[in-house]
Amino acid sequence: MRLPDPLSPLRDSRFAWYYSGRLISTAGSVIAPVALVFAVLDISDSATVLGIVLAAESIPLVVFLLVGGVIADRMSRSLVMQLSHLLSAATQGAMGVLLVTGVAEIWMIAVLAGLNGTVLAFTFPAMQGVVPQVVPRTHIQQANAMLSFSRNGLAMIGPAIGTLLVVTVGSGWAVLIDACSWLIAAAFMAKVKLPPALARSPIEAPSMWADLRDGWSAFTSLTWVWVVVVAFTFLNAIHAGAWITLGPVIAKDTIGIKPWGWVLGAEAAGLLVMTVIMLRWRLRYPVRAGMLGITALAAPIFVLGFHPTVLLLLVLAFVGGLGIEIFSIGWQTAYHHHIPNELLSRVASYDALGSFVAIPIGQLTFGPLAGVFGARDLLVVAAIAYVVIALVTLLSASVRNLPAGDLATEPPGPARSSAEAETT
Repeated sequence: MRLPDPLSPLRDSRFAWYYSGRLISTAGSVIAPVALVFAVLDISDSATVLGIVLAAESIPLVVFLLVGGVIADRMSRSLVMQLSHLLSAATQGAMGVLLVTGVAEIWMIAVLAGLNGTVLAFTFPAMQGVVPQVVPRTHIQQANAMLSFSRNGLAMIGPAIGTLLVVTVGSGWAVLIDACSWLIAAAFMAKVKLPPALARSPIEAPSMWADLRDGWSAFTSLTWVWVVVVAFTFLNAIHAGAWITLGPVIAKDTIGIKPWGWVLGAEAAGLLVMTVIMLRWRLRYPVRAGMLGITALAAPIFVLGFHPTVLLLLVLAFVGGLGIEIFSIGWQTAYHHHIPNELLSRVASYDALGSFVAIPIGQLTFGPLAGVFGARDLLVVAAIAYVVIALVTLLSASVRNLPAGDLATEPPGPARSSAEAETT
């Protein structure tokens, strides 16, 4: 039976295996972060200590991203994903055992988080380059929307499930579920056979340094990429410090742990709704739309600082989720249309390095800053700064006017329905 157009990428078995593997690993991963946060807070009720543990994962991720990008462009991305998934299963499994047995200490959790971050530095660039290898250009936005749909659908219920596990059986079991999901997903990734023609020989890649230089040249030549990456250096620091680090701390003292899980679920619901829309709605200028959309995330941060109430936070978190997903799918679509696949993992690693480098800074600094200026006042200022930074990127014509892609040069695909009319 012919699949509907929104599901057309699944006609290729390679994408179907990749999609299934991502679905399984994501099912565990959306639960683990909530469990980890409250596991740390149970051991040490301190925003500063929580920031240190979160940064322990973020810092190795940043440090090894460039190496991960080179490896993903030089080796089989399928093999890189298999190995990294197995290693993630090992690190999360060890952390889960420590938590379940009650012997976990902060330094143990931090070390394992650091190992997990190192593995993710290789997983992320490899995954960035898979979609263009297994999906026709005419269906790239649909493939990205499908991946987002599964991720966001699970993320919508993940925080609630994670919170439920925390208050019932404990956070260790949630982390063990995540470990099992990585293990199963590794077997699925073994089925993703990528085109051998894209593999790079030692002659084509004489050294890792040469690959890094080529990736840097490609990254700096794309104005729309580096302008947005510079902006997200600050935006991610605010998000990591204000929403992820201070958010649960303030929520615990105001609206409560369970309602905070609902708020995170509402954000995920917004992500999910937008992915359904994006299966049919083509963005003519994806980066412009994304930068406008991402400003919505500032609203729940502002309310959390100004006057946290559950109902308003639920609504604004939902709207924030809509905006985040516009950026996410728009950014991925622009990437897959405008960056050569043989450079994609390296450019993505420079992108991730620039975007993520400030995350541990935000995680480490917002706790102490909250102690000096007050957590809620700090969130109000951070929310205002978030909007200003996002809108400043639109001063660049390269960001404003980058099209989704030249459809006239793309290989033939299924006829588009009227619901797929191009729009900003």
